[in-house]
Amino acid sequence: MDSWIWWLLAAVALGIPLVITAMPEFAMFAVGAGAAAGVAGLGAGVVWQVLTFVAVSTALLVVVRPIAYRQLKNGPQVRMGIEALTGATAVVAETVDGEGGRIKLNGEIWSARALNPGSVYQPGQQVDIVEIQGATALVV
Repeated sequence: MDSWIWWLLAAVALGIPLVITAMPEFAMFAVGAGAAAGVAGLGAGVVWQVLTFVAVSTALLVVVRPIAYRQLKNGPQVRMGIEALTGATAVVAETVDGEGGRIKLNGEIWSARALNPGSVYQPGQQVDIVEIQGATALVV
């Protein structure tokens, strides 16, 4: 069997753990194996094939990997749980003042308290969630 076929099999074999573990490094090694298969298909010797595999894989790891991880790190941040509620808009269900009240937030009824003790919000008014303390929303 020709050596380029072995390199293509190696590329496919490196693609399997990529799919299972979602580690992009395996894709970089698979591309290196594909490049080595190309060099082998052109008739280069085993030494050139291995050097091509090592050079392409290393170049991808050194250049592409840091760029990809930087993009993932600086990408859009998804707020979840209580953090996602901060800044949301709710509708007052029962009068809310410094002592308490109720609001409708994302289809659910929450206990609420005005952030400023002197503020009073009447039913139907829209308020903004400033903070969640336990099961109580502080609103403005």
